[in-house]
Amino acid sequence: MSGAGGESTRRAALLVAAVLGAALVVVLVVVPPWTLLAEPPGGPAPADPSSVLPPDVLQRAESFAAALRPASLVSLALGLAVSAVLGLTRLGARLVRAVAAPLGGRWTAQVLLGTAAVVVVGRLATLPVSAYAEVVRHRYGLSTRGWGLWLRDVAVSTAISAVVTALALGSFLWLVRRAPRTWWAWAAAVAAGFVVVGSFLHPVVIEPAFNRFEPLPAGELRTRLLDLAEENGTPVQDVLVSDASRRTTALNAYVSGFGSTRRVVLYDTTLERLPDDAVASIVAHELGHVVHRDVLTGTLVGALGAGAAVALSGWLLSWTPLLRRAGAQSPADPAVVPLVLLLLSVGGLLSTPVQNLVSRQVEARADLRALELTGDAGAFTDMQRELAATNLSDPDPPAAWQWFFGSHPTGAQRIAFAEDWQRLEDAG
Repeated sequence: MSGAGGESTRRAALLVAAVLGAALVVVLVVVPPWTLLAEPPGGPAPADPSSVLPPDVLQRAESFAAALRPASLVSLALGLAVSAVLGLTRLGARLVRAVAAPLGGRWTAQVLLGTAAVVVVGRLATLPVSAYAEVVRHRYGLSTRGWGLWLRDVAVSTAISAVVTALALGSFLWLVRRAPRTWWAWAAAVAAGFVVVGSFLHPVVIEPAFNRFEPLPAGELRTRLLDLAEENGTPVQDVLVSDASRRTTALNAYVSGFGSTRRVVLYDTTLERLPDDAVASIVAHELGHVVHRDVLTGTLVGALGAGAAVALSGWLLSWTPLLRRAGAQSPADPAVVPLVLLLLSVGGLLSTPVQNLVSRQVEARADLRALELTGDAGAFTDMQRELAATNLSDPDPPAAWQWFFGSHPTGAQRIAFAEDWQRLEDAG
């Protein structure tokens, strides 16, 4: 693409990216709850890590985090380095063409097999670090997987990622070929659509690939959870138990699906370790996400972000020096696949602290809903302590780590929040 027409197309792509980005910023500023509670009498309770875990368990949680954090950073850096080597040199273009050569090197084969190959190479590069992290989880008793099941999970997740990414980039580059001047506009809409469809398909396609689910037997707890959902105004179709203990000792519960597919899912470990009041509190938190439409809001944010990213790529991929560095002749050349994946990785990394800032506020709002639904700050606090102890969650991570990677408030912050809520209730 060159000349005045090409330059005007680049400017239009950049303008659309800016508009979608601005819309995203507005959603992120307006939707999350930035103030949840009035100041309680005497001021907010301090977030005290010693209130979450006893000293011996606190030391163990900190030791676990200290062993795992370096692996997370190394995996992140290694993945970006491999992506940069493939995306900013001709090595990635050679890989794309080589894997398609046995099929005659056709365009479709280059795109689909090339994308899958880049995904697999990136996964293999970080595999030793992932194995080390699994060793750490075994050492601290969090993982119950044998190495056979671990390899199976790695293979399945990599295959799903490769297939989904290949289909997405195949659609992306097909649009580039069909509409060389306006492809970025069409692709932005398609990318947003992929996010929406993925949100709806995840509970019925992805979750069953890793776990088996059985209905929670009829009884007092099942009735209580269904009643909580009704009281919340978000009835669920079923309460299921996941066989999570095949992989982990961690505790968790969540609500997935929309409408007729909405269900509460409990880890079997949660049922084994938590009393009914604590199970109800954790489920009430998850129902808080449903009543506030957090999944739908997240889908909207993801769709806007995907659209903005694709429009921005319309500007970047029309820059000839960048294409030449990647060994691509045009934005429609399959050799551009590693570069596109690099841009996605960098964009995802840069957006992480913003996403997590919003996520922490959304999680705090769900905590508030749990307290309101159950009216039981004691059960909520006990649940947070048990979660932190079993999952070995560091209640006082380094500030920089929490700012960048923390998707939830710390355990100490959540317990202090429950104390503030209770004091406001007592004062009212």
